[in-house]
Amino acid sequence: MSAQNSVFQMLCVLLFFSLVQYCSPAAHYHFRVKEAPYTRLCSTKKILTINGQFPGPTLHAHQGETIYVTVHNDGRYNITIHWHGVKLPRYPWSDGPEYITQCPIRPGGTFKEKIIFSTEVGTLWWHAHSDWSRATVHGAIFVYPKNGTGYPFAQPHMEVPIILGEWWKRDVMEVLMESRMTGGEPNISDAFTVNGQPGDLYPCSKPGTFKLSVEPGKFYLLRIVNAALNNILFFSIARHDLTVVGVDGEYTKPLTREIIAISPGQTMDALLHANQNPDHYYIAARSYTSSSSVSFDNTTTTGIVQYCTGDNYTSSSPPSLPQLPPYNDTIAAFSFLGSLRNLGNHPLPYDVPLNVTTKVISTVSINTFPCSDQNRSCEGPNGTIFAASMNNISFVDPWTDILRAYYYNINRGVYGTNFPSFPPLDFDFTASDLPLALQTPTRGTEVKILPYNSTVEIVLQGTNLVAGIDHPMHLHGYSFFVVGWGFGNFDKDKDPKQFNLVDPPLVSTVTVPKNGWVVIRFKAINPGN
Repeated sequence: MSAQNSVFQMLCVLLFFSLVQYCSPAAHYHFRVKEAPYTRLCSTKKILTINGQFPGPTLHAHQGETIYVTVHNDGRYNITIHWHGVKLPRYPWSDGPEYITQCPIRPGGTFKEKIIFSTEVGTLWWHAHSDWSRATVHGAIFVYPKNGTGYPFAQPHMEVPIILGEWWKRDVMEVLMESRMTGGEPNISDAFTVNGQPGDLYPCSKPGTFKLSVEPGKFYLLRIVNAALNNILFFSIARHDLTVVGVDGEYTKPLTREIIAISPGQTMDALLHANQNPDHYYIAARSYTSSSSVSFDNTTTTGIVQYCTGDNYTSSSPPSLPQLPPYNDTIAAFSFLGSLRNLGNHPLPYDVPLNVTTKVISTVSINTFPCSDQNRSCEGPNGTIFAASMNNISFVDPWTDILRAYYYNINRGVYGTNFPSFPPLDFDFTASDLPLALQTPTRGTEVKILPYNSTVEIVLQGTNLVAGIDHPMHLHGYSFFVVGWGFGNFDKDKDPKQFNLVDPPLVSTVTVPKNGWVVIRFKAINPGN
């Protein structure tokens, strides 16, 4: 065996050792929010991190456990941390959305978070939930089955985090503030990343490319997180199938594909079988976009799967690159997302709500406000300011967090309870030409009060106002069943006949397709007594 091959074998062993070794679930983590210098795309800048790491540290827990995380804010900005997909039953105070469940942690401040895991099992993630800090402040959560139980699939040889993210050459907070000042679209990212690295196809990036060493014949559980801000991503490994076995901390029926699509904020557990000839193979991800009128990052990030064997082999140069779908392949994106199915009965049976007691239909729209501030350049369409709305209401941050106001009965203009159950404006939501008068929403901080133990159905209807786009939606404190989806306007008479009420996916994140709709159902039992 050559000296070079011996070194390669040693590196493989070391990589395996470093990835499989982790501490048993700790009772208490410490997150220190601080800036740290990172070099990507030929230049160095300071980014906001947790403990100087990008991506941040992975949390480990077993199903049903409680852990604590103390967050120390040594940064320059207010910050909160959200535990994405964790239900936090009866304890929403640590949920994280700024001015919703808590006020932000100010620079120099500290906040102790109590993270209660209940039914979740699989991969979740945590991220900042204030401004765009989450572009660099994020990390994975591994939730293992309860002690004494196992996976509903073969035990993998190794479990590997695959965090898909974005990188801006500029300070992301400056990009956001510039967008707010101009009222226009924010600048798109300069690269996508795999575990914080852009990969071979970007300048100055080859040395840091993420590499996963595998042994022939063994299975690897890829714990995939889409931490990109607003991009559905196609993901593939050249010449290898991926079998998705979990989404958003819930098991799914095994779904094997060469290419998966993962929505922003979504997590997936996928089994990789190292069953190809010993060689190097590219991992690759790039954006799906539904609208040619909206700017998007059209670059491709890569990592490498490299086989570790006891024999010499000549690797391909360059490695094989997977054939990802075209950027605008709607069929590829939504046929995959629409094929996910709940496993059910492991470890708990899940009953799809059949008798709905509370119905909500909400539009989700891109809107504009007239430009009334002479200090802004107003770079939205026709000199306006971009906005967004649900049921024609554009959310306004309150002066204190809504949960505190509700709990302590503070009624000084914090929020209203008049979020409508139906769109206040009735029109052809997906028509190609819509009156300009429909583009301007109202401003408000409105909530919808749900009766405890009610069964809820929400129809999320995309519109073609200003620019029809895909809308990622995430529900805090719950997983929900996606019982139906489609394109065009939801038809309350015809479409419910096609609902999947047998094994719909149980998730916490879903994407409403451009000019389309999604229907979700859940039972309102959090917080309980």
